[in-house]
Amino acid sequence: MAPHSSVTSLPDHTQLPDSDSVFVKNFQEHPQSILLTESIWPTLQRLHPEGQFCIGQDSGIYWRMTDPPERGAEAPDWFYVANVPPTLDGQIRRSYVMWQEFIAPLIILEFFSGNGSEERDPTSWKGKFWIYEQVIRPAFYGIYEVQQGTVEVYRHVENHFEPVAANQQGRYPIPQLGVELGIWSGLYKNVNLPWLRWWNDTGHLLLNAEERAEQERQRADWAEQQAEQERQRADRLAEKLRQCGVDPDGE
Repeated sequence: MAPHSSVTSLPDHTQLPDSDSVFVKNFQEHPQSILLTESIWPTLQRLHPEGQFCIGQDSGIYWRMTDPPERGAEAPDWFYVANVPPTLDGQIRRSYVMWQEFIAPLIILEFFSGNGSEERDPTSWKGKFWIYEQVIRPAFYGIYEVQQGTVEVYRHVENHFEPVAANQQGRYPIPQLGVELGIWSGLYKNVNLPWLRWWNDTGHLLLNAEERAEQERQRADWAEQQAEQERQRADRLAEKLRQCGVDPDGE
């Protein structure tokens, strides 16, 4: 990185490419990213009532200047950064530029459906694992294997990644967010897969928008059923009182 005195001469997010023209690996990647974002959004809103955070989905993180510029960026499938504005100077972010903002993502997640060699590559200055570990340095790095439905999580400790042990439920705590990361098998967006999902620290699955709407509908139905049962009980009691010669209306 250039000395601090020359930072202003470096390009910002509006001057760097926002795409490397690489196709996503499979159709599942975008639904998976949406599922992660939708379900954790209420949690992030509680943690950041002022709205100072951003989420990247297949978005570039620029970590050094290269020619062409895309070679100096990684594009995680999903990442979250705390304590940064969602926009810069009133503009939608095109990418996340480390020399412009300095704050590392709290968590980076990569999805793969091959052998995972790219996501685990420790080659200096080239390998994705090395770049995340030694340069970008997120507090947590997760590697999710789509076909087998597995996830491995690393925590950044003293300049290197250490594997995080799963808890008794087979999930991985992310204490700063008060959540756990794990695998949930079920139907989402018309596809039945082992999806990567969040749970809260009491073990409850964080619901996506559709699930929250369905939960509210079920609560409303239950409340309506309870109210109808109360009306029926009141009607039966009133009828018994009439049979005993008592006017339930007090007239």
